[in-house]
Amino acid sequence: MRILVVEDEPRMARTLRDALTEEGHNVTLASDGLEAVATATNWPFDVIILDVMLPRLDGFAVARRLRSQRNQTPILMLTARDSAKDLIHGLDIGGDDYLTKPFSLDILFARIRALGRRGPIPHPVYLQVSDLCLDLGSREVKRGGRTIGLTPREFSILELLMRNSPRVVSREMLIQNVWGDHPDVESNPLDAFMRLLRSKIEGPGQSKLVHTIRGVGYTLRQEGD
Repeated sequence: MRILVVEDEPRMARTLRDALTEEGHNVTLASDGLEAVATATNWPFDVIILDVMLPRLDGFAVARRLRSQRNQTPILMLTARDSAKDLIHGLDIGGDDYLTKPFSLDILFARIRALGRRGPIPHPVYLQVSDLCLDLGSREVKRGGRTIGLTPREFSILELLMRNSPRVVSREMLIQNVWGDHPDVESNPLDAFMRLLRSKIEGPGQSKLVHTIRGVGYTLRQEGD
């Protein structure tokens, strides 16, 4: 499963990431509430593990905001608070399950499996920007009737750009969502992948779609938009 872990304490975040990765899950980290909302809005997840005590926007506010945006991804809330009032509040605003710290990793894994059994979360299956089309079901990409072959990483980059079009996607968000939490991934690999992606989707005679916003990131849009 693809899991978003929202935890501001670095040691706990690393522990959860490593343990869940060992279990075979694809893990993305967010360290504050605003980052969590942005990441969950712009990328599909099967489960969100959400700490309640977060900077900038607490976990309750994150859950409330996601539900107001009709994001129905299951949310497992983590907290040091164990009062019935807090538990009820968390569930009432959109949380699906509640785990009190400290907790056993085995219990966490069991809760995640239970949330995963609720079935797939519906996500858009077809994205289009100008004459560029991406089918998430078949993982097929076409532009002007031409089928474009992409590597898995190129596909992930393009999906993120198309989901956010015409907004700018920061370099940090691209690296986090495509490579995960790997500090050794820097700008050069991203730039190389962007050059390859651009060469594939912008064929001879076709208009430019990928635009570089220097010092910020990239955007996918029709020229003139």
